[in-house]
Amino acid sequence: MKAAPQDQAVLLEVQRLDNDITRLAHRITTLQKGEHLTELRARTAALRSELAAAADRVEDAERDLARLESDTATAQARIERDTTLLQSVGSAKDAAGLQNELDSLNRRIGDLETQELELMEQLDGFRATVGDVEARLAETEAEHARLAEVQGDGIARFASDRAAAEQARTEVAAKVPADLLALYERQRARYGFGASFLQGGVSTASGVTLTGADLAKVRAAAPDDVVLCPDSDAILVRTGESGL
Repeated sequence: MKAAPQDQAVLLEVQRLDNDITRLAHRITTLQKGEHLTELRARTAALRSELAAAADRVEDAERDLARLESDTATAQARIERDTTLLQSVGSAKDAAGLQNELDSLNRRIGDLETQELELMEQLDGFRATVGDVEARLAETEAEHARLAEVQGDGIARFASDRAAAEQARTEVAAKVPADLLALYERQRARYGFGASFLQGGVSTASGVTLTGADLAKVRAAAPDDVVLCPDSDAILVRTGESGL
Protein backbone atom coordinates (compact mmCIF):
# COMPACT_ATOMS: atom_id res chain seq x y z
CA MET A 1 0.00 0.00 0.00
CA LYS A 2 1.08 3.53 -0.75
CA ALA A 3 0.28 6.59 1.38
CA ALA A 4 1.83 10.04 1.61
CA PRO A 5 4.27 10.32 4.53
CA GLN A 6 2.27 13.21 5.98
CA ASP A 7 -0.88 11.06 5.96
CA GLN A 8 0.98 8.28 7.73
CA ALA A 9 2.23 10.76 10.30
CA VAL A 10 -1.37 11.72 11.14
CA LEU A 11 -1.88 8.14 12.32
CA LEU A 12 0.38 8.84 15.29
CA GLU A 13 -2.12 11.43 16.54
CA VAL A 14 -4.97 8.99 15.93
CA GLN A 15 -3.07 6.35 17.92
CA ARG A 16 -2.37 8.82 20.73
CA LEU A 17 -6.06 9.69 20.96
CA ASP A 18 -7.02 6.01 20.89
CA ASN A 19 -4.61 5.42 23.75
CA ASP A 20 -6.21 8.28 25.68
CA ILE A 21 -9.69 6.92 25.04
CA THR A 22 -8.65 3.45 26.19
CA ARG A 23 -6.97 4.82 29.31
CA LEU A 24 -9.99 6.96 30.21
CA ALA A 25 -12.37 4.06 29.64
CA HIS A 26 -10.24 1.94 31.98
CA ARG A 27 -10.32 4.65 34.65
CA ILE A 28 -14.09 4.92 34.36
CA THR A 29 -14.45 1.14 34.66
CA THR A 30 -12.14 1.08 37.67
CA LEU A 31 -14.16 3.80 39.39
CA GLN A 32 -17.43 2.08 38.52
CA LYS A 33 -16.20 -1.13 40.12
CA GLY A 34 -15.40 0.92 43.22
CA GLU A 35 -13.38 -1.76 44.97
CA HIS A 36 -12.80 0.49 48.00
CA LEU A 37 -16.52 1.29 48.08
CA THR A 38 -17.29 -2.42 47.93
CA GLU A 39 -14.96 -2.95 50.88
CA LEU A 40 -16.67 -0.12 52.79
CA ARG A 41 -20.12 -1.54 52.02
CA ALA A 42 -19.00 -4.91 53.39
CA ARG A 43 -17.55 -3.22 56.48
CA THR A 44 -20.77 -1.24 56.96
CA ALA A 45 -22.86 -4.41 56.74
CA ALA A 46 -20.61 -6.13 59.29
CA LEU A 47 -20.83 -3.17 61.66
CA ARG A 48 -24.61 -3.07 61.35
CA SER A 49 -24.75 -6.75 62.26
CA GLU A 50 -22.39 -6.11 65.17
CA LEU A 51 -24.55 -3.18 66.29
CA ALA A 52 -27.72 -5.27 66.14
CA ALA A 53 -26.09 -7.99 68.25
CA ALA A 54 -24.83 -5.42 70.77
CA ALA A 55 -28.26 -3.77 70.94
CA ASP A 56 -29.84 -7.21 71.55
CA ARG A 57 -27.46 -7.77 74.47
CA VAL A 58 -28.48 -4.41 75.93
CA GLU A 59 -32.15 -5.23 75.49
CA ASP A 60 -31.75 -8.67 77.10
CA ALA A 61 -29.80 -7.18 80.01
CA GLU A 62 -32.38 -4.43 80.54
CA ARG A 63 -35.13 -7.03 80.53
CA ASP A 64 -33.25 -9.20 83.05
CA LEU A 65 -32.58 -6.14 85.22
CA ALA A 66 -36.27 -5.22 85.16
CA ARG A 67 -37.14 -8.77 86.23
CA LEU A 68 -34.65 -8.63 89.10
CA GLU A 69 -36.00 -5.27 90.22
CA SER A 70 -39.53 -6.66 90.07
CA ASP A 71 -38.49 -9.71 92.11
CA THR A 72 -36.79 -7.43 94.65
CA ALA A 73 -39.90 -5.26 94.93
CA THR A 74 -42.05 -8.36 95.44
CA ALA A 75 -39.72 -9.67 98.15
CA GLN A 76 -39.64 -6.26 99.82
CA ALA A 77 -43.43 -6.11 99.82
CA ARG A 78 -43.57 -9.52 101.45
CA ILE A 79 -41.07 -8.38 104.08
CA GLU A 80 -43.25 -5.39 104.90
CA ARG A 81 -46.32 -7.63 105.11
CA ASP A 82 -44.59 -10.22 107.29
CA THR A 83 -43.12 -7.52 109.54
CA THR A 84 -46.62 -6.16 110.12
CA LEU A 85 -47.98 -9.65 110.81
CA LEU A 86 -45.11 -10.42 113.17
CA GLN A 87 -46.08 -7.46 115.36
CA SER A 88 -49.58 -8.83 115.85
CA VAL A 89 -49.12 -12.61 115.84
CA GLY A 90 -50.03 -14.35 119.08
CA SER A 91 -48.42 -17.74 118.57
CA ALA A 92 -44.72 -18.31 119.17
CA LYS A 93 -44.76 -20.95 116.45
CA ASP A 94 -46.32 -18.54 113.97
CA ALA A 95 -43.87 -15.85 115.00
CA ALA A 96 -40.95 -18.22 114.43
CA GLY A 97 -42.34 -19.15 111.01
CA LEU A 98 -42.69 -15.52 110.05
CA GLN A 99 -39.19 -14.73 111.30
CA ASN A 100 -37.74 -17.60 109.24
CA GLU A 101 -39.55 -16.30 106.20
CA LEU A 102 -38.25 -12.79 106.88
CA ASP A 103 -34.70 -14.10 107.16
CA SER A 104 -35.12 -15.99 103.90
CA LEU A 105 -36.59 -12.94 102.17
CA ASN A 106 -33.72 -10.74 103.36
CA ARG A 107 -31.22 -13.26 102.01
CA ARG A 108 -33.21 -13.36 98.79
CA ILE A 109 -33.09 -9.56 98.51
CA GLY A 110 -29.36 -9.62 99.18
CA ASP A 111 -28.85 -12.14 96.38
CA LEU A 112 -31.08 -10.15 94.05
CA GLU A 113 -29.24 -6.92 94.78
CA THR A 114 -25.90 -8.62 94.11
CA GLN A 115 -27.22 -9.90 90.80
CA GLU A 116 -28.55 -6.43 89.98
CA LEU A 117 -25.15 -4.83 90.61
CA GLU A 118 -23.38 -7.42 88.46
CA LEU A 119 -25.96 -7.01 85.72
CA MET A 120 -25.76 -3.22 85.83
CA GLU A 121 -21.99 -3.45 85.34
CA GLN A 122 -22.53 -5.75 82.37
CA LEU A 123 -25.19 -3.41 81.04
CA ASP A 124 -22.80 -0.47 81.22
CA GLY A 125 -20.31 -2.49 79.17
CA PHE A 126 -22.96 -3.49 76.63
CA ARG A 127 -24.07 0.14 76.26
CA ALA A 128 -20.46 1.25 75.82
CA THR A 129 -20.05 -1.36 73.08
CA VAL A 130 -23.17 -0.03 71.35
CA GLY A 131 -21.75 3.49 71.49
CA ASP A 132 -18.39 2.35 70.11
CA VAL A 133 -19.98 0.41 67.24
CA GLU A 134 -22.30 3.32 66.46
CA ALA A 135 -19.29 5.65 66.24
CA ARG A 136 -17.39 3.29 63.95
CA LEU A 137 -20.46 2.78 61.81
CA ALA A 138 -20.98 6.54 61.49
CA GLU A 139 -17.34 6.98 60.42
CA THR A 140 -17.61 4.19 57.85
CA GLU A 141 -20.87 5.54 56.43
CA ALA A 142 -19.38 9.04 56.20
CA GLU A 143 -16.31 7.66 54.41
CA HIS A 144 -18.56 5.73 52.04
CA ALA A 145 -20.57 8.85 51.26
CA ARG A 146 -17.40 10.85 50.66
CA LEU A 147 -15.89 8.25 48.35
CA ALA A 148 -19.18 7.81 46.50
CA GLU A 149 -19.19 11.54 45.80
CA VAL A 150 -15.57 11.40 44.66
CA GLN A 151 -16.40 8.41 42.48
CA GLY A 152 -19.32 10.22 40.87
CA ASP A 153 -17.23 13.33 40.23
CA GLY A 154 -14.37 11.26 38.84
CA ILE A 155 -16.60 9.28 36.50
CA ALA A 156 -18.21 12.47 35.23
CA ARG A 157 -14.82 14.11 34.67
CA PHE A 158 -13.31 11.11 32.89
CA ALA A 159 -16.45 10.66 30.80
CA SER A 160 -16.21 14.29 29.71
CA ASP A 161 -12.52 13.85 28.85
CA ARG A 162 -13.28 10.69 26.91
CA ALA A 163 -16.04 12.38 24.94
CA ALA A 164 -13.63 15.20 24.05
CA ALA A 165 -10.95 12.68 23.01
CA GLU A 166 -13.48 10.76 20.91
CA GLN A 167 -14.56 13.97 19.16
CA ALA A 168 -10.93 14.93 18.50
CA ARG A 169 -10.24 11.43 17.24
CA THR A 170 -13.12 11.64 14.78
CA GLU A 171 -11.83 14.95 13.44
CA VAL A 172 -8.22 13.75 13.11
CA ALA A 173 -9.17 10.38 11.59
CA ALA A 174 -11.19 12.20 8.92
CA LYS A 175 -7.89 13.57 7.56
CA VAL A 176 -6.54 10.05 6.89
CA PRO A 177 -7.23 8.35 3.52
CA ALA A 178 -9.90 5.67 3.91
CA ASP A 179 -7.72 2.72 2.86
CA LEU A 180 -4.89 3.74 5.20
CA LEU A 181 -7.32 4.26 8.08
CA ALA A 182 -8.90 0.88 7.39
CA LEU A 183 -5.48 -0.79 7.64
CA TYR A 184 -4.76 1.11 10.86
CA GLU A 185 -8.07 -0.03 12.37
CA ARG A 186 -7.48 -3.64 11.31
CA GLN A 187 -3.99 -3.78 12.79
CA ARG A 188 -5.11 -2.09 16.00
CA ALA A 189 -8.00 -4.52 16.39
CA ARG A 190 -5.68 -7.49 15.90
CA TYR A 191 -2.56 -6.44 17.76
CA GLY A 192 -3.52 -3.54 20.03
CA PHE A 193 -1.61 -0.87 18.08
CA GLY A 194 -2.44 0.53 14.67
CA ALA A 195 0.53 2.87 14.31
CA SER A 196 4.01 2.96 15.75
CA PHE A 197 6.56 5.76 15.64
CA LEU A 198 10.04 4.67 14.60
CA GLN A 199 12.23 6.91 16.73
CA GLY A 200 15.98 6.44 16.82
CA GLY A 201 15.57 2.93 15.48
CA VAL A 202 13.09 1.99 18.23
CA SER A 203 9.46 1.08 17.55
CA THR A 204 7.40 2.89 20.18
CA ALA A 205 4.54 0.36 19.96
CA SER A 206 6.77 -2.56 20.95
CA GLY A 207 9.59 -0.66 22.67
CA VAL A 208 12.01 -2.82 20.73
CA THR A 209 15.02 -1.64 18.73
CA LEU A 210 14.79 -2.91 15.19
CA THR A 211 17.52 -5.28 14.12
CA GLY A 212 20.01 -4.27 11.48
CA ALA A 213 18.26 -6.43 8.90
CA ASP A 214 14.86 -4.92 9.69
CA LEU A 215 16.27 -1.39 9.56
CA ALA A 216 17.80 -2.18 6.18
CA LYS A 217 14.38 -3.23 4.87
CA VAL A 218 12.81 -0.05 6.21
CA ARG A 219 15.55 2.09 4.63
CA ALA A 220 14.97 0.37 1.32
CA ALA A 221 11.24 1.22 1.37
CA ALA A 222 10.05 4.32 -0.45
CA PRO A 223 8.83 7.21 1.72
CA ASP A 224 5.24 6.59 0.59
CA ASP A 225 5.39 2.82 1.17
CA VAL A 226 3.28 1.68 4.12
CA VAL A 227 5.62 -0.43 6.23
CA LEU A 228 4.56 -2.63 9.16
CA CYS A 229 6.61 -2.91 12.33
CA PRO A 230 8.19 -6.39 12.45
CA ASP A 231 7.52 -6.66 16.18
CA SER A 232 4.12 -5.01 16.76
CA ASP A 233 2.61 -5.31 13.25
CA ALA A 234 1.53 -1.67 13.56
CA ILE A 235 2.05 0.76 10.68
CA LEU A 236 5.59 2.00 11.14
CA VAL A 237 5.61 5.79 10.79
CA ARG A 238 8.97 7.19 9.72
CA THR A 239 10.18 10.76 10.17
CA GLY A 240 13.48 12.57 10.36
CA GLU A 241 13.80 11.25 13.93
CA SER A 242 13.65 7.62 12.89
CA GLY A 243 17.42 7.18 12.65
CA LEU A 244 17.41 5.79 9.14
